[in-house]
Amino acid sequence: MPPTREESVETIQRELTAFARRARATAARMHPELSLVSFTLLTHLADQRGCRATDLAAHYMLDKSTVSRQVAALEKLGFVERRPDPDDQRVQVLHPTPAGYETLAAVHASRLAIFHERLADWSEEDLARFAGYLERYSRTSAAEPPAS
Repeated sequence: MPPTREESVETIQRELTAFARRARATAARMHPELSLVSFTLLTHLADQRGCRATDLAAHYMLDKSTVSRQVAALEKLGFVERRPDPDDQRVQVLHPTPAGYETLAAVHASRLAIFHERLADWSEEDLARFAGYLERYSRTSAAEPPAS
């Protein structure tokens, strides 16, 4: 007998929670100096080709003081630098430094290798289906406000 909808949702919740824990642990092993939050912020800065700290806080729904602490840690490590906004010299825009980009590339390559190893015996069809499900889940959850 297939699981009920409720059982399936419980399993999904449990497995996504375990996945998040493994992601944090993997991130800590790959670059012990960076928290998962710092690494996520650095990735966002690279993807956006720089942005303001307030934009980071708004995007991730984080307190500005949290972002400030994470950015300070990234600056101390030499992974982030501040540059004046070309449109408004009073505003500082955060950008990854060359060392920040190198760290991102190295961690990305390590993560990719881990995923390839973990998914080595999955068929192309299973991989495509799983990728599609994850994208669908992310689109749905991104459109909804966080639960209080």
